[in-house]
Amino acid sequence: MATATYPPPPPYYRLYKDYSESPNSAPEPPPPIEGTYVCFGGNYTTEDVLPSLEEQGVPQLYPKDSKIDYKKELRSLNRELQLHILELADVLVDRPSQYAKRIGDISSIFKNLHHLLNSLRPHQARATLIHIMELQIQQRKQAVEDIKRRREEAQRLLKDAFVTLDGQ
Repeated sequence: MATATYPPPPPYYRLYKDYSESPNSAPEPPPPIEGTYVCFGGNYTTEDVLPSLEEQGVPQLYPKDSKIDYKKELRSLNRELQLHILELADVLVDRPSQYAKRIGDISSIFKNLHHLLNSLRPHQARATLIHIMELQIQQRKQAVEDIKRRREEAQRLLKDAFVTLDGQ
């Protein structure tokens, strides 16, 4: 059974040869990438921006205000989606040749729902981090209480041992 050997390390390992003697001899890491970059043939950007529906060529079915009531708009779009699905079923029974327009409307509603949900992602991430941090605080408080309880128990055992030794 033939196996391949490990490839040799990249040549830049020589830059770190004095690291054990002087940890500051290593070169600085490259600066983080900012702006656009190419990776595996695709163009990417470091800016985390949600493109608008108009940029994607989809009509926006909810108000373009900066103060959007997400709950109200999501419910409204959900009701509209249910209505369009029922209409699609009716069209498929009565006029099967006209289904394409209904499919396009349903697709547009789904894209609007998806866009609204994606615009809530930063809030979701923040809430998730807050929850994780609260759990960590609670776990650390419990660990501290456990350490205090064990310390008190150890002190009690030591006192009992001293009393026993002094009594003999």
